[in-house]
Amino acid sequence: MKFRLLIIGALSLGLAGCSDFLELAPKDAMNVKNFYRNASDMQVAVNAAYGMLTSAGEYGYAYYNVGEVRSDNTMNWEGGGNLPDAELDQFKMASTNEIIRLMWLDTYRGILACNAVLDHIGGATMDQAMRDRFIGEAKFLRALMYFNLVRTFGDVPLVVSETKSVSEGYSQSRRPASEVYSQIIADLADAEQKLPVSYTGNDIGRATKGAARGLLGKVYLTTGDFAKAKDKLKEVIEQGTYKLLDDYKALWPVANANNQESLFEVQFKKGGTGTGSNFYNNFAPRNSGTSVIKVGFPSGRNIPTEDLIAAYEPGDSRKEASLAVGYTDNVTGKFVADPYTLKFQDTPFTEGDADNNWPVLRYADVLLMYAEALNEVNGGPTAEARDAINVVRKRAKLAPLAAGQSKAAFALAIEHERQVELAFEGHRWFDLVRTGRAVPVMNGHFKGQVVQDFNKVFPIPQTQIDVNPQGITQNPGYTF
Repeated sequence: MKFRLLIIGALSLGLAGCSDFLELAPKDAMNVKNFYRNASDMQVAVNAAYGMLTSAGEYGYAYYNVGEVRSDNTMNWEGGGNLPDAELDQFKMASTNEIIRLMWLDTYRGILACNAVLDHIGGATMDQAMRDRFIGEAKFLRALMYFNLVRTFGDVPLVVSETKSVSEGYSQSRRPASEVYSQIIADLADAEQKLPVSYTGNDIGRATKGAARGLLGKVYLTTGDFAKAKDKLKEVIEQGTYKLLDDYKALWPVANANNQESLFEVQFKKGGTGTGSNFYNNFAPRNSGTSVIKVGFPSGRNIPTEDLIAAYEPGDSRKEASLAVGYTDNVTGKFVADPYTLKFQDTPFTEGDADNNWPVLRYADVLLMYAEALNEVNGGPTAEARDAINVVRKRAKLAPLAAGQSKAAFALAIEHERQVELAFEGHRWFDLVRTGRAVPVMNGHFKGQVVQDFNKVFPIPQTQIDVNPQGITQNPGYTF
């Protein structure tokens, strides 16, 4: 089951009349004084923060481009063109790119929604246990949003309370990434204490204690604090809440959303309410008509590359569950070699309105991160590290990794395992950046010197620089 993402209530109150500047500075807040009064109002406000995760600038569109299309895993149909997707794919991004503009604006709108909850909840009349839970949810969501921003742009404005005027918005300048990570860690540590282990009924899909722990483990891994990453990820494992599903293919049907392997996924719900997902339409092969998807236009985005297809070992059962190498044209009856992902299939209510959730954290991700942390902490793979990766390989019907690998060889084995286990799910680019492998891997992919060190972060949207050139400066290497 999924809780309904009602984003019109609190967002219409807190975001009415936003300027383009950060989407943080509402010009008016009509009726706010009559809102945020009780548990019911606060739940609407918290749901507004969840709802922003489905926006085009977050998991509805931008994040799979940033996490997958940027990498060697996938590409877009317009690979040779000048559209925003192609610019990102080919490392030709200008600061005017629409994807990064949307990502910046929508993610900060989500942060504003979280800040509104945290700023107003103290004055609401409600049970303390529910108050704590709402605080935990808002802090988890704010941490997730800032984590996506800081990994993408580097230094970013750090705003932890409502921005109530345009003039106040101008005071928000970029802060060092280290400060942003400190806030993320603090938010997740508090969220972990306040969130429940699980939910029932219509609340299934909300942030949990395990989600906060798992994300915190990933944050520590990203910042290079391997000992803390190891400890936090081990807490997730020992929590006993999660397990790998027996069949990898069972992860993807919409009827099996929020399963026992899921730590956190973004909830989408079709039905003409504006809360459905567009992944099946977007990922179906361009020019396939109704041969793959029966409703709406197939956009040809997030297409598997030859490198990804070749990365699967012989006998890896994940390959046939993850991608198809082509389709049979329903007009000519001929096979068309045009690869596409199989992970996000559903019959849309209308075009771009399907039930597929977006998986943010899975237990397999936790196990592979744990193996990575152990390898770093111990200067090489231990039996426990091999066990963590081998249980993932066992489900894929692959032989276990043998003992005797060096630290470097085991790190590459984890990199490979993450590439095929988590393909299409938004992890690959950030994995390559985190491990220092982005430049060599991507230049190998392009078979030429295309990617440079400065490309490990994205350009700051030009719209932000234009309105606040003193506080918002451009990342090195980028121009218009």
